[in-house]
Amino acid sequence: MSKRFEGRVAVVTGGAQGIGAAIASRLASEGAAVAVADLTAERGAETVEAIVKDGGRAAAYGADVSKTEDVQTLVAAVVAEFGKVDILVNNAGITRDNLLFKMTDEDWDSVIAVNLRSAFVMSRECQKHFVAQKYGKIVSLSSRSALGNRGQVNYAASKAGIMGLTATLAIELGPFGVNVNAVAPGYIATAMTDATARRVGLDPAELKKAAAAETPVRRVGEPEDIAATVAFLAADESSFISGQTIQVNGGANR
Repeated sequence: MSKRFEGRVAVVTGGAQGIGAAIASRLASEGAAVAVADLTAERGAETVEAIVKDGGRAAAYGADVSKTEDVQTLVAAVVAEFGKVDILVNNAGITRDNLLFKMTDEDWDSVIAVNLRSAFVMSRECQKHFVAQKYGKIVSLSSRSALGNRGQVNYAASKAGIMGLTATLAIELGPFGVNVNAVAPGYIATAMTDATARRVGLDPAELKKAAAAETPVRRVGEPEDIAATVAFLAADESSFISGQTIQVNGGANR
């Protein structure tokens, strides 16, 4: 594995499992020191242990990244530990699916807070360091659901918001050497998608099989597929790409 991120420091939110853990592991495998942020440091311990076992550098941090004070404390702690921050991956996300007439204010607010507000607050805090050093990479997780998905009005709105946030931050931060992009996964096999299947009364394995049959490449995505795309966007080789949302969905058009 190449060492594209040697000397770089990355923060990955929601890094304890699934796509976030895969991203953290991929960046670390290519030389980055990785701050794995999740609700508690204990949640991120397994990801950190795996990285360290493979010879990488990582540390776990606990924070509610939708809260400004937590984010300020988190970023200050990362800079104190590793000396700087170069890459921010806004991956933290939750689902609270329901049809509109059943959706509560709490389910709307919690999804918007974790999925969208956290990306805003984290980006605002990290940009102070990026602008000062004239270098930075922000990669946020959107979703195919941003185009609309039954039972996910809150999730779809949050992921569409990521697209708008990304395009605007690219304009504002580009003159300071900061690239801002997003990745919109299609069906990715994770604990979250398995839980979603069970909530609607479907067997996760059967849902994966059906999703694969509807995908042109005839398989569902894996967390590593998203990690590879994030790594590309976080690397210097993509320095002329900014403000984009990259669809990673096996060719599916919905």
